[in-house]
Amino acid sequence: MSNLPAFSDVLSAAEVLKGHAVRTPIINNSLLDDRVGGRVFLKAECLQRTGSFKFRGAYNALSRLGEEGRKRGIVACSSGNHAQGIAEAARLMGQQATIIMPQDAPQLKKQRTARSGATIIEYDRYTEDREKLTQRHAEETGAILVHPYEHHDVIAGQGTVGFESCQDLQQLGLVADHFLVCAGGGGLMAGITLAAKHHFPDLHIHPVEPEGHDDQRRSHIAGERLGGNVNTPSLCDAILTQMPGEASFAICKGQLADGLVVSDQDALEAVAFAFHELKLVVEPGGAVTLAALLSGKLDVAGKIVLATLSGGNIDPPVMARALDI
Repeated sequence: MSNLPAFSDVLSAAEVLKGHAVRTPIINNSLLDDRVGGRVFLKAECLQRTGSFKFRGAYNALSRLGEEGRKRGIVACSSGNHAQGIAEAARLMGQQATIIMPQDAPQLKKQRTARSGATIIEYDRYTEDREKLTQRHAEETGAILVHPYEHHDVIAGQGTVGFESCQDLQQLGLVADHFLVCAGGGGLMAGITLAAKHHFPDLHIHPVEPEGHDDQRRSHIAGERLGGNVNTPSLCDAILTQMPGEASFAICKGQLADGLVVSDQDALEAVAFAFHELKLVVEPGGAVTLAALLSGKLDVAGKIVLATLSGGNIDPPVMARALDI
């Protein structure tokens, strides 16, 4: 695939995002370290603007549109986090955004997307193809499509998560052995791969996914993109996609270590741990890396580990369910 982003694009995105995106901390917790036997540093993107890493890619992409492009408006498809990132970036730049969102997306994400001024068009994720719906809208209206994980500048923007994480770890005099990444379409994972492999060439990068939606794991084992089972329900709505993105798969091919899979129960327990022990609000899809560590899906004894907490936009009933465990 041509025109894939490179590490230089991540560096450029980091400059664009200065003063706009939050440089979120990497958080270490002694209880978590004791539980897993290693040293874990969690990149707290739940503290990012709009509550997830998605603002990074959205702002980077929209900032690079020319005047004519801005006049045309923006269209994107998202279950909520990319939607909020695009909506807020568009608001800041005075652009009009339309978001194709599943009917069953969390109400909190819908409300915040609308609050930033975006128009929401709902669809049925089980019977309709969001990619086709979004493409058709772009063709009919002339709006510019900013895809959540196939867009060059979106991937570069997400890569700043890895860039900052590795920089901060190096400042502590440490070298990472593993990097666990919440994986949906793969834009975050691709961007992190570009940045993290530059800093730590021997790093093991692991996609982490929900049960029944481990299309990244299966695809990278097979060496080709394989579709996921979109009809299997999961609380991890933020990382449910039809299959790995073409661009992200090309960037990550041959670069990843074993994929890890967690259950909804694992994810809820991680949400509860983050709330009680880290004092962080994390959504299930954003907590799958922590879930993998807490449930022993990867032996990290004696290792230095980075992991993304990719989002914190959780509906109150789901949080209540996690805290009842």
